[in-house]
Order: sequence, then C-alpha cells, then structure tokens
Amino acid sequence: MTRDPESIQSEIEKTRDALADSLDALTDRANPKRFVDSGKQQIAVKLEDPKIRYALIGVGAILALAVLKKLFS
Repeated sequence: MTRDPESIQSEIEKTRDALADSLDALTDRANPKRFVDSGKQQIAVKLEDPKIRYALIGVGAILALAVLKKLFS
C-alpha cells in the first residue's frame, strides 16, 4: 500500500497546521499575564465579602496601632 508523494506532503502540511494551532492554544493558556489577571480577579471577588474586608481592616488597624505604640514608646 504505497502512497503518492503529494498525499504524503498534504498530510504533513495538515499535521503541521494542527500542531501550530495546538501550540498557539497552549501558549495562550500558559501566558503568565493570564494567571496574574485571574489572580487579581479572584482577590477582588474575595475582598467584596464583608467578613474578609472587615477582618483585614481590623488586622491593619491593630498593626498600625502596634507600630505607633512602638514608635512613641
């Protein structure tokens, strides 16, 4: 079962195009900027929760008071 060179060349080109498309998709998925943007979005969603927001404000206030106490003591 021999194949002619033209069909082999055609298959090679189709495979090459499919591989290029796959690599492009992987490049887009592994882009560090995408991870950063996703992380920022997740943090923004978490900070919208009043429990987390007020807990962080409380921790920040306690730290600020501790620093001020240390500076003026």
